[in-house]
Amino acid sequence: MDALRLVALVAASAAVAGLARRTPVPAPLLLVAVGLAASYAPGVPDYTLDPHIVLPLILPPLLYTAAVDSSYLDLRANIRPVALLSVGYVLFATVAVGWLAYVLVPDLPLTAALVLGAVIAPPDAVAATAIARRLGLPHRITTILQGESLVNDATAITAYKVALAAAVGEGISWAGGLGEFALAAVGGVGVGLVLMVPIHWLRTRLTEPLLQNTLSLLIPFIAYAAAEEVHASGVLAVVVVGLFLGHKAWKVDFATRLQEEAVWKMVAFVLESAVFALIGLQLPYVVRELGPYSIGEALWYAFGVFVFVVVVRFVWVFPATFLPRLSARVREREPGVDWRAPVVVGWAGMRGVVSLAIAFSIPVATDGVEFPARNLVLFLTFTTVIGTLVVQGLTLPPLIRALKLPGRDRYQETLAEAQAQSEASRAAEARLEELLADERNALPGPLADRLRTVLERRRNSVWERLGAVNELTGETADDTYRRLSREMIEAEREVFVRLRDARRIDDEMMRTLLRRLDLEEAAAYREETG
Repeated sequence: MDALRLVALVAASAAVAGLARRTPVPAPLLLVAVGLAASYAPGVPDYTLDPHIVLPLILPPLLYTAAVDSSYLDLRANIRPVALLSVGYVLFATVAVGWLAYVLVPDLPLTAALVLGAVIAPPDAVAATAIARRLGLPHRITTILQGESLVNDATAITAYKVALAAAVGEGISWAGGLGEFALAAVGGVGVGLVLMVPIHWLRTRLTEPLLQNTLSLLIPFIAYAAAEEVHASGVLAVVVVGLFLGHKAWKVDFATRLQEEAVWKMVAFVLESAVFALIGLQLPYVVRELGPYSIGEALWYAFGVFVFVVVVRFVWVFPATFLPRLSARVREREPGVDWRAPVVVGWAGMRGVVSLAIAFSIPVATDGVEFPARNLVLFLTFTTVIGTLVVQGLTLPPLIRALKLPGRDRYQETLAEAQAQSEASRAAEARLEELLADERNALPGPLADRLRTVLERRRNSVWERLGAVNELTGETADDTYRRLSREMIEAEREVFVRLRDARRIDDEMMRTLLRRLDLEEAAAYREETG
Protein backbone atom coordinates (compact mmCIF):
# COMPACT_ATOMS: atom_id res chain seq x y z
CA MET A 1 0.00 0.00 0.00
CA ASP A 2 2.83 2.39 0.86
CA ALA A 3 4.51 1.66 -2.47
CA LEU A 4 1.24 2.31 -4.31
CA ARG A 5 0.78 5.64 -2.48
CA LEU A 6 4.31 6.68 -3.40
CA VAL A 7 3.81 5.78 -7.06
CA ALA A 8 0.51 7.65 -7.09
CA LEU A 9 2.15 10.75 -5.56
CA VAL A 10 5.01 10.79 -8.06
CA ALA A 11 2.77 10.11 -11.07
CA ALA A 12 0.15 12.71 -10.11
CA SER A 13 2.69 15.41 -9.22
CA ALA A 14 4.60 14.82 -12.47
CA ALA A 15 1.35 15.10 -14.43
CA VAL A 16 0.43 18.38 -12.70
CA ALA A 17 3.94 19.77 -13.24
CA GLY A 18 3.70 18.85 -16.92
CA LEU A 19 0.32 20.56 -17.14
CA ALA A 20 1.78 23.67 -15.50
CA ARG A 21 4.13 24.09 -18.45
CA ARG A 22 1.09 24.79 -20.63
CA THR A 23 -0.23 27.49 -18.27
CA PRO A 24 1.16 30.83 -17.06
CA VAL A 25 1.08 29.55 -13.45
CA PRO A 26 4.50 28.43 -12.12
CA ALA A 27 4.62 24.68 -11.45
CA PRO A 28 5.29 24.96 -7.68
CA LEU A 29 2.16 27.05 -7.17
CA LEU A 30 -0.08 24.76 -9.20
CA LEU A 31 1.30 21.71 -7.40
CA VAL A 32 0.59 23.24 -3.99
CA ALA A 33 -2.92 24.25 -5.05
CA VAL A 34 -3.73 20.79 -6.42
CA GLY A 35 -2.26 19.21 -3.30
CA LEU A 36 -4.46 21.40 -1.10
CA ALA A 37 -7.56 20.43 -3.06
CA ALA A 38 -6.61 16.75 -3.13
CA SER A 39 -6.00 16.66 0.63
CA TYR A 40 -9.76 16.95 1.20
CA ALA A 41 -10.85 14.78 -1.73
CA PRO A 42 -12.49 11.49 -0.72
CA GLY A 43 -10.29 8.45 -1.09
CA VAL A 44 -6.98 10.35 -1.03
CA PRO A 45 -4.75 8.82 1.69
CA ASP A 46 -2.92 10.88 4.28
CA TYR A 47 0.60 11.91 3.30
CA THR A 48 2.76 12.97 6.24
CA LEU A 49 6.02 14.76 5.53
CA ASP A 50 8.77 12.74 7.19
CA PRO A 51 11.80 14.94 8.01
CA HIS A 52 13.97 11.84 8.26
CA ILE A 53 13.35 11.38 4.52
CA VAL A 54 13.21 14.99 3.31
CA LEU A 55 16.35 16.35 4.94
CA PRO A 56 18.84 13.53 4.21
CA LEU A 57 17.27 12.02 1.07
CA ILE A 58 15.50 14.80 -0.85
CA LEU A 59 17.35 18.00 0.11
CA PRO A 60 20.89 16.83 -0.89
CA PRO A 61 20.11 15.95 -4.54
CA LEU A 62 18.08 19.15 -5.02
CA LEU A 63 20.91 21.24 -3.61
CA TYR A 64 23.51 19.33 -5.60
CA THR A 65 21.82 19.78 -8.97
CA ALA A 66 21.31 23.50 -8.22
CA ALA A 67 24.97 23.87 -7.21
CA VAL A 68 26.27 22.04 -10.29
CA ASP A 69 24.18 24.29 -12.53
CA SER A 70 25.35 27.44 -10.72
CA SER A 71 28.35 29.49 -11.73
CA TYR A 72 31.16 29.53 -9.20
CA LEU A 73 32.61 32.63 -10.85
CA ASP A 74 29.28 34.49 -10.77
CA LEU A 75 28.72 33.56 -7.14
CA ARG A 76 32.22 34.68 -6.21
CA ALA A 77 31.62 37.98 -7.99
CA ASN A 78 28.40 38.45 -5.98
CA ILE A 79 29.57 36.96 -2.70
CA ARG A 80 28.68 40.05 -0.62
CA PRO A 81 24.95 40.25 -1.51
CA VAL A 82 24.64 36.45 -1.46
CA ALA A 83 26.21 36.24 2.01
CA LEU A 84 24.09 39.11 3.32
CA LEU A 85 20.93 37.25 2.24
CA SER A 86 21.86 33.64 2.93
CA VAL A 87 23.46 34.26 6.34
CA GLY A 88 22.66 37.78 7.52
CA TYR A 89 19.02 37.84 6.49
CA VAL A 90 18.27 34.33 7.79
CA LEU A 91 19.67 35.16 11.25
CA PHE A 92 17.91 38.53 11.26
CA ALA A 93 14.60 36.91 10.26
CA THR A 94 15.04 34.22 12.91
CA VAL A 95 15.34 36.79 15.68
CA ALA A 96 12.75 39.23 14.29
CA VAL A 97 10.03 36.64 13.59
CA GLY A 98 10.80 34.90 16.88
CA TRP A 99 10.33 38.16 18.76
CA LEU A 100 7.02 38.83 17.01
CA ALA A 101 5.70 35.36 17.81
CA TYR A 102 6.78 35.78 21.43
CA VAL A 103 4.82 39.06 21.66
CA LEU A 104 1.84 37.89 19.60
CA VAL A 105 1.13 34.45 21.11
CA PRO A 106 0.33 34.37 24.83
CA ASP A 107 2.44 32.04 26.97
CA LEU A 108 4.76 31.12 24.08
CA PRO A 109 8.32 30.89 25.45
CA LEU A 110 10.95 32.98 23.69
CA THR A 111 13.05 29.89 22.92
CA ALA A 112 10.09 28.20 21.18
CA ALA A 113 9.37 31.43 19.29
CA LEU A 114 12.98 31.50 18.07
CA VAL A 115 12.57 27.92 16.84
CA LEU A 116 9.63 29.14 14.75
CA GLY A 117 11.74 32.04 13.48
CA ALA A 118 14.53 29.70 12.38
CA VAL A 119 12.07 27.32 10.73
CA ILE A 120 10.46 29.92 8.45
CA ALA A 121 13.54 32.10 7.91
CA PRO A 122 14.98 30.50 4.72
CA PRO A 123 13.27 31.35 1.42
CA ASP A 124 13.03 28.58 -1.14
CA ALA A 125 14.11 30.20 -4.39
CA VAL A 126 13.09 27.34 -6.72
CA ALA A 127 9.95 29.15 -7.82
CA ALA A 128 11.60 32.58 -7.77
CA THR A 129 14.54 31.60 -9.96
CA ALA A 130 12.23 29.76 -12.39
CA ILE A 131 10.16 32.92 -12.75
CA ALA A 132 13.29 35.07 -13.04
CA ARG A 133 14.67 32.97 -15.90
CA ARG A 134 11.34 32.76 -17.71
CA LEU A 135 10.81 36.53 -17.60
CA GLY A 136 14.43 37.33 -18.48
CA LEU A 137 15.42 39.14 -15.30
CA PRO A 138 18.92 40.62 -15.22
CA HIS A 139 21.50 37.91 -14.78
CA ARG A 140 22.83 39.38 -11.52
CA ILE A 141 19.44 39.21 -9.76
CA THR A 142 18.98 35.59 -10.82
CA THR A 143 22.47 34.73 -9.58
CA ILE A 144 21.84 36.38 -6.20
CA LEU A 145 18.53 34.56 -5.70
CA GLN A 146 20.07 31.24 -6.69
CA GLY A 147 23.12 31.79 -4.49
CA GLU A 148 20.89 32.64 -1.53
CA SER A 149 18.95 29.41 -1.90
CA LEU A 150 22.15 27.34 -1.93
CA VAL A 151 23.39 28.50 1.48
CA ASN A 152 20.41 29.76 3.48
CA ASP A 153 19.15 26.27 4.33
CA ALA A 154 22.41 25.54 6.14
CA THR A 155 22.11 28.76 8.13
CA ALA A 156 18.50 28.04 9.08
CA ILE A 157 19.08 24.40 10.04
CA THR A 158 21.99 25.35 12.28
CA ALA A 159 20.03 28.21 13.89
CA TYR A 160 17.12 25.80 14.41
CA LYS A 161 19.33 23.27 16.21
CA VAL A 162 20.65 25.95 18.56
CA ALA A 163 17.17 27.34 19.31
CA LEU A 164 15.73 23.83 19.79
CA ALA A 165 18.43 22.94 22.31
CA ALA A 166 17.52 26.04 24.31
CA ALA A 167 13.78 25.35 24.01
CA VAL A 168 14.00 21.85 25.52
CA GLY A 169 16.19 23.04 28.36
CA GLU A 170 19.60 21.81 27.33
CA GLY A 171 21.08 24.98 28.79
CA ILE A 172 22.94 26.20 25.72
CA SER A 173 24.36 29.71 26.05
CA TRP A 174 24.56 32.42 23.39
CA ALA A 175 28.30 31.84 23.20
CA GLY A 176 27.74 28.12 22.87
CA GLY A 177 25.16 28.69 20.17
CA LEU A 178 27.50 30.90 18.17
CA GLY A 179 30.25 28.33 18.59
CA GLU A 180 28.00 25.54 17.33
CA PHE A 181 26.96 27.70 14.40
CA ALA A 182 30.57 28.44 13.47
CA LEU A 183 31.54 24.77 13.86
CA ALA A 184 28.71 23.65 11.59
CA ALA A 185 29.55 26.25 8.94
CA VAL A 186 33.33 25.79 8.97
CA GLY A 187 32.98 22.04 9.29
CA GLY A 188 30.55 21.79 6.38
CA VAL A 189 32.79 23.83 4.10
CA GLY A 190 35.80 21.84 5.30
CA VAL A 191 34.20 18.47 4.55
CA GLY A 192 33.23 19.74 1.10
CA LEU A 193 36.78 20.91 0.42
CA VAL A 194 38.19 17.56 1.56
CA LEU A 195 35.82 15.51 -0.59
CA MET A 196 35.70 17.57 -3.79
CA VAL A 197 39.22 16.83 -5.08
CA PRO A 198 39.22 13.01 -4.68
CA ILE A 199 35.68 12.80 -6.07
CA HIS A 200 36.70 14.87 -9.09
CA TRP A 201 39.81 12.70 -9.52
CA LEU A 202 37.66 9.57 -9.48
CA ARG A 203 35.20 11.08 -11.97
CA THR A 204 37.98 11.81 -14.44
CA ARG A 205 39.48 8.31 -14.06
CA LEU A 206 36.28 6.33 -14.61
CA THR A 207 35.83 5.62 -18.32
CA GLU A 208 32.38 4.01 -18.26
CA PRO A 209 29.51 6.56 -18.38
CA LEU A 210 27.19 4.26 -16.41
CA LEU A 211 29.69 4.08 -13.55
CA GLN A 212 30.23 7.83 -13.79
CA ASN A 213 26.53 8.52 -13.44
CA THR A 214 26.13 6.01 -10.62
CA LEU A 215 28.84 7.92 -8.78
CA SER A 216 27.14 11.19 -9.65
CA LEU A 217 23.89 10.01 -8.01
CA LEU A 218 25.78 9.04 -4.85
CA ILE A 219 27.84 12.23 -4.49
CA PRO A 220 25.28 14.45 -2.72
CA PHE A 221 24.40 11.73 -0.22
CA ILE A 222 28.07 10.98 0.47
CA ALA A 223 28.85 14.65 1.10
CA TYR A 224 25.76 15.22 3.26
CA ALA A 225 26.24 12.09 5.37
CA ALA A 226 29.98 12.68 5.87
CA ALA A 227 29.39 16.21 7.15
CA GLU A 228 26.48 15.26 9.40
CA GLU A 229 28.58 12.44 10.86
CA VAL A 230 31.00 15.01 12.31
CA HIS A 231 28.14 17.36 13.33
CA ALA A 232 28.92 19.79 10.51
CA SER A 233 26.54 21.26 7.93
CA GLY A 234 25.68 18.64 5.34
CA VAL A 235 24.03 21.31 3.22
CA LEU A 236 27.23 23.34 2.90
CA ALA A 237 29.26 20.22 2.15
CA VAL A 238 26.92 19.34 -0.73
CA VAL A 239 27.01 22.90 -2.08
CA VAL A 240 30.82 23.13 -1.99
CA VAL A 241 31.25 19.78 -3.76
CA GLY A 242 28.56 20.63 -6.32
CA LEU A 243 30.04 24.03 -7.16
CA PHE A 244 33.52 22.54 -7.63
CA LEU A 245 32.36 19.63 -9.79
CA GLY A 246 30.19 21.92 -11.88
CA HIS A 247 33.15 24.27 -12.40
CA LYS A 248 35.33 21.31 -13.49
CA ALA A 249 32.65 19.44 -15.48
CA TRP A 250 34.45 20.16 -18.76
CA LYS A 251 37.13 17.67 -17.76
CA VAL A 252 34.66 14.77 -17.82
CA ASP A 253 34.05 13.00 -21.15
CA PHE A 254 31.14 14.10 -23.32
CA ALA A 255 29.12 10.87 -22.98
CA THR A 256 29.05 11.24 -19.20
CA ARG A 257 28.03 14.90 -19.41
CA LEU A 258 25.16 14.10 -21.79
CA GLN A 259 23.86 11.26 -19.63
CA GLU A 260 24.42 13.16 -16.40
CA GLU A 261 22.48 16.20 -17.56
CA ALA A 262 19.50 14.06 -18.56
CA VAL A 263 19.58 12.01 -15.36
CA TRP A 264 19.74 15.02 -13.04
CA LYS A 265 17.02 16.90 -14.95
CA MET A 266 14.74 13.92 -14.42
CA VAL A 267 15.69 13.56 -10.74
CA ALA A 268 15.16 17.27 -10.04
CA PHE A 269 11.84 17.29 -11.89
CA VAL A 270 10.46 14.31 -9.97
CA LEU A 271 11.68 15.49 -6.55
CA GLU A 272 10.61 19.11 -6.94
CA SER A 273 7.19 18.06 -8.22
CA ALA A 274 6.65 15.59 -5.37
CA VAL A 275 7.77 17.88 -2.56
CA PHE A 276 5.61 20.81 -3.64
CA ALA A 277 2.62 18.49 -3.94
CA LEU A 278 3.42 17.20 -0.44
CA ILE A 279 3.22 20.76 0.92
CA GLY A 280 -0.40 21.02 -0.16
CA LEU A 281 -1.23 17.54 1.10
CA GLN A 282 -0.13 18.40 4.65
CA LEU A 283 -3.16 20.61 5.44
CA PRO A 284 -5.45 17.98 7.06
CA TYR A 285 -2.66 16.71 9.31
CA VAL A 286 -1.61 20.20 10.40
CA VAL A 287 -5.16 21.33 11.20
CA ARG A 288 -5.95 18.07 12.99
CA GLU A 289 -2.90 18.45 15.22
CA LEU A 290 -3.55 22.09 16.12
CA GLY A 291 -4.24 21.16 19.72
CA PRO A 292 -5.64 23.61 22.29
CA TYR A 293 -5.69 26.60 19.93
CA SER A 294 -8.94 27.41 18.16
CA ILE A 295 -8.80 27.78 14.40
CA GLY A 296 -9.74 31.44 14.72
CA GLU A 297 -6.85 32.18 17.09
CA ALA A 298 -4.43 30.21 14.93
CA LEU A 299 -5.48 32.04 11.76
CA TRP A 300 -5.02 35.42 13.46
CA TYR A 301 -1.51 34.45 14.54
CA ALA A 302 -0.84 33.11 11.04
CA PHE A 303 -1.89 36.35 9.39
CA GLY A 304 0.36 38.38 11.69
CA VAL A 305 3.36 36.11 11.12
CA PHE A 306 2.86 36.07 7.34
CA VAL A 307 2.67 39.87 7.06
CA PHE A 308 5.68 40.28 9.34
CA VAL A 309 7.73 37.76 7.33
CA VAL A 310 7.06 39.74 4.15
CA VAL A 311 7.89 43.08 5.79
CA VAL A 312 11.03 41.83 7.53
CA ARG A 313 12.57 40.79 4.21
CA PHE A 314 12.20 44.32 2.84
CA VAL A 315 13.53 45.76 6.11
CA TRP A 316 16.70 43.74 5.51
CA VAL A 317 17.02 43.85 1.72
CA PHE A 318 16.94 47.61 1.17
CA PRO A 319 19.65 48.56 3.73
CA ALA A 320 21.71 45.52 2.70
CA THR A 321 21.55 46.74 -0.91
CA PHE A 322 22.31 50.42 -0.48
CA LEU A 323 24.33 50.84 2.74
CA PRO A 324 27.40 48.93 1.44
CA ARG A 325 27.38 51.24 -1.59
CA LEU A 326 28.41 54.11 0.67
CA SER A 327 31.87 52.56 0.27
CA ALA A 328 33.70 53.79 -2.83
CA ARG A 329 35.37 50.40 -3.17
CA VAL A 330 32.00 48.62 -3.40
CA ARG A 331 30.73 51.14 -5.95
CA GLU A 332 33.81 50.53 -8.11
CA ARG A 333 33.55 46.74 -7.96
CA GLU A 334 29.79 46.28 -8.35
CA PRO A 335 27.35 47.63 -10.94
CA GLY A 336 24.93 50.32 -9.89
CA VAL A 337 21.41 49.37 -8.79
CA ASP A 338 18.18 51.31 -8.52
CA TRP A 339 15.22 50.70 -6.21
CA ARG A 340 13.57 48.17 -8.54
CA ALA A 341 16.11 45.38 -8.02
CA PRO A 342 15.69 45.17 -4.21
CA VAL A 343 11.92 45.29 -4.66
CA VAL A 344 12.07 42.14 -6.77
CA VAL A 345 14.54 40.43 -4.42
CA GLY A 346 12.44 41.41 -1.44
CA TRP A 347 9.23 40.08 -2.94
CA ALA A 348 10.90 36.85 -4.08
CA GLY A 349 10.93 35.46 -0.53
CA MET A 350 8.69 32.44 -0.95
CA ARG A 351 9.12 29.70 1.63
CA GLY A 352 9.13 26.03 0.69
CA VAL A 353 9.54 22.42 1.66
CA VAL A 354 12.68 22.92 3.76
CA SER A 355 10.74 25.00 6.28
CA LEU A 356 8.06 22.31 6.56
CA ALA A 357 10.65 19.54 6.86
CA ILE A 358 12.44 21.35 9.68
CA ALA A 359 9.13 22.05 11.44
CA PHE A 360 8.08 18.39 11.27
CA SER A 361 11.44 17.38 12.75
CA ILE A 362 10.66 19.24 15.99
CA PRO A 363 10.42 16.47 18.61
CA VAL A 364 7.29 16.12 20.69
CA ALA A 365 9.51 15.70 23.73
CA THR A 366 13.23 15.41 24.47
CA ASP A 367 14.35 13.53 27.59
CA GLY A 368 10.88 13.93 29.02
CA VAL A 369 10.73 17.69 28.28
CA GLU A 370 7.90 18.57 25.91
CA PHE A 371 8.41 21.17 23.22
CA PRO A 372 5.93 23.96 23.94
CA ALA A 373 3.24 24.72 21.34
CA ARG A 374 4.69 22.33 18.75
CA ASN A 375 1.39 22.01 16.90
CA LEU A 376 1.00 25.78 16.62
CA VAL A 377 4.52 26.08 15.23
CA LEU A 378 3.61 23.49 12.58
CA PHE A 379 0.45 25.40 11.67
CA LEU A 380 2.21 28.77 11.45
CA THR A 381 4.95 27.25 9.31
CA PHE A 382 2.41 25.71 6.97
CA THR A 383 0.36 28.88 6.57
CA THR A 384 3.49 30.98 5.99
CA VAL A 385 4.72 28.60 3.29
CA ILE A 386 1.34 28.52 1.56
CA GLY A 387 0.83 32.27 1.96
CA THR A 388 4.17 33.23 0.46
CA LEU A 389 3.90 30.72 -2.39
CA VAL A 390 0.41 31.83 -3.35
CA VAL A 391 0.50 35.58 -2.66
CA GLN A 392 4.10 36.35 -3.66
CA GLY A 393 4.40 33.60 -6.25
CA LEU A 394 1.30 34.68 -8.18
CA THR A 395 2.12 38.39 -8.02
CA LEU A 396 5.85 38.23 -8.73
CA PRO A 397 5.53 37.93 -12.55
CA PRO A 398 3.18 40.94 -12.90
CA LEU A 399 5.36 42.89 -10.46
CA ILE A 400 8.44 42.22 -12.59
CA ARG A 401 6.60 43.29 -15.73
CA ALA A 402 5.25 46.43 -14.05
CA LEU A 403 8.70 47.48 -12.84
CA LYS A 404 10.07 47.14 -16.41
CA LEU A 405 13.48 46.02 -15.29
CA PRO A 406 16.00 45.89 -18.13
CA GLY A 407 16.07 42.30 -19.28
CA ARG A 408 18.93 40.26 -20.65
CA ASP A 409 20.38 41.68 -23.85
CA ARG A 410 19.94 38.69 -26.16
CA TYR A 411 21.73 40.42 -29.04
CA GLN A 412 24.82 41.12 -26.95
CA GLU A 413 24.76 37.58 -25.55
CA THR A 414 24.58 36.10 -29.04
CA LEU A 415 27.35 38.44 -30.21
CA ALA A 416 29.58 37.34 -27.32
CA GLU A 417 28.78 33.68 -28.13
CA ALA A 418 29.67 34.23 -31.78
CA GLN A 419 32.96 35.90 -30.91
CA ALA A 420 33.88 33.10 -28.51
CA GLN A 421 33.00 30.44 -31.09
CA SER A 422 35.00 32.26 -33.76
CA GLU A 423 38.08 32.42 -31.53
CA ALA A 424 37.76 28.74 -30.62
CA SER A 425 37.26 27.76 -34.26
CA ARG A 426 40.43 29.56 -35.30
CA ALA A 427 42.38 27.63 -32.68
CA ALA A 428 40.79 24.36 -33.83
CA GLU A 429 41.56 25.16 -37.48
CA ALA A 430 45.20 25.86 -36.69
CA ARG A 431 45.40 22.60 -34.73
CA LEU A 432 43.79 20.67 -37.60
CA GLU A 433 46.28 21.99 -40.16
CA GLU A 434 49.13 21.18 -37.79
CA LEU A 435 47.90 17.60 -37.42
CA LEU A 436 47.27 17.10 -41.15
CA ALA A 437 50.82 18.23 -41.89
CA ASP A 438 52.04 15.11 -40.07
CA GLU A 439 52.19 12.05 -42.38
CA ARG A 440 50.89 9.86 -39.54
CA ASN A 441 47.59 11.78 -39.73
CA ALA A 442 47.19 11.58 -43.52
CA LEU A 443 43.55 11.61 -44.61
CA PRO A 444 41.89 11.41 -48.04
CA GLY A 445 40.99 14.86 -49.34
CA PRO A 446 37.20 14.47 -48.90
CA LEU A 447 37.56 13.47 -45.24
CA ALA A 448 39.90 16.36 -44.49
CA ASP A 449 37.48 18.73 -46.24
CA ARG A 450 34.65 17.32 -44.17
CA LEU A 451 36.48 18.25 -40.95
CA ARG A 452 37.02 21.77 -42.28
CA THR A 453 33.35 22.01 -43.32
CA VAL A 454 32.08 20.98 -39.91
CA LEU A 455 34.37 23.51 -38.29
CA GLU A 456 33.28 26.24 -40.69
CA ARG A 457 29.61 25.59 -40.06
CA ARG A 458 30.10 25.67 -36.29
CA ARG A 459 31.87 29.00 -36.62
CA ASN A 460 29.22 30.53 -38.87
CA SER A 461 26.09 29.17 -37.18
CA VAL A 462 26.06 31.68 -34.31
CA TRP A 463 26.82 34.63 -36.60
CA GLU A 464 23.88 33.59 -38.78
CA ARG A 465 21.54 33.99 -35.82
CA LEU A 466 22.43 37.69 -35.91
CA GLY A 467 21.67 38.00 -39.60
CA ALA A 468 18.55 38.50 -41.70
CA VAL A 469 15.66 36.07 -41.69
CA ASN A 470 13.78 34.41 -44.52
CA GLU A 471 10.82 36.65 -45.38
CA LEU A 472 8.57 33.64 -46.12
CA THR A 473 9.33 31.49 -43.07
CA GLY A 474 10.84 33.91 -40.53
CA GLU A 475 13.81 31.56 -40.16
CA THR A 476 17.49 32.37 -40.26
CA ALA A 477 19.68 30.33 -42.59
CA ASP A 478 20.89 28.36 -39.58
CA ASP A 479 17.30 27.61 -38.51
CA THR A 480 16.49 26.33 -41.99
CA TYR A 481 19.69 24.23 -42.04
CA ARG A 482 18.75 22.53 -38.77
CA ARG A 483 15.16 21.93 -39.85
CA LEU A 484 16.21 20.34 -43.14
CA SER A 485 18.86 18.30 -41.35
CA ARG A 486 16.29 16.90 -38.95
CA GLU A 487 13.90 16.11 -41.82
CA MET A 488 16.68 14.15 -43.52
CA ILE A 489 17.45 12.30 -40.30
CA GLU A 490 13.78 11.37 -39.93
CA ALA A 491 13.77 9.97 -43.47
CA GLU A 492 16.81 7.82 -42.66
CA ARG A 493 15.20 6.65 -39.43
CA GLU A 494 12.08 5.45 -41.26
CA VAL A 495 14.24 3.44 -43.68
CA PHE A 496 16.10 1.69 -40.84
CA VAL A 497 12.81 0.71 -39.19
CA ARG A 498 11.42 -0.56 -42.51
CA LEU A 499 14.55 -2.65 -43.08
CA ARG A 500 14.25 -4.11 -39.59
CA ASP A 501 10.60 -4.98 -40.13
CA ALA A 502 11.55 -6.69 -43.42
CA ARG A 503 14.20 -8.71 -41.46
CA ARG A 504 17.01 -7.32 -43.63
CA ILE A 505 18.74 -6.06 -40.47
CA ASP A 506 18.25 -7.22 -36.90
CA ASP A 507 17.18 -5.12 -33.90
CA GLU A 508 20.71 -4.75 -32.54
CA MET A 509 21.97 -3.28 -35.81
CA MET A 510 18.93 -1.00 -36.04
CA ARG A 511 19.57 0.34 -32.52
CA THR A 512 23.21 1.02 -33.43
CA LEU A 513 22.21 2.93 -36.56
CA LEU A 514 19.45 4.83 -34.77
CA ARG A 515 21.82 5.85 -31.97
CA ARG A 516 24.10 7.52 -34.53
CA LEU A 517 21.13 9.47 -35.87
CA ASP A 518 19.97 10.31 -32.35
CA LEU A 519 23.37 11.82 -31.55
CA GLU A 520 23.30 13.93 -34.71
CA GLU A 521 19.75 15.11 -33.96
CA ALA A 522 20.67 15.79 -30.33
CA ALA A 523 23.55 17.98 -31.48
CA ALA A 524 21.19 19.97 -33.72
CA TYR A 525 18.60 20.25 -30.97
CA ARG A 526 21.16 21.45 -28.40
CA GLU A 527 22.36 24.16 -30.80
CA GLU A 528 18.76 25.20 -31.38
CA THR A 529 17.83 25.48 -27.70
CA GLY A 530 21.18 26.09 -26.06
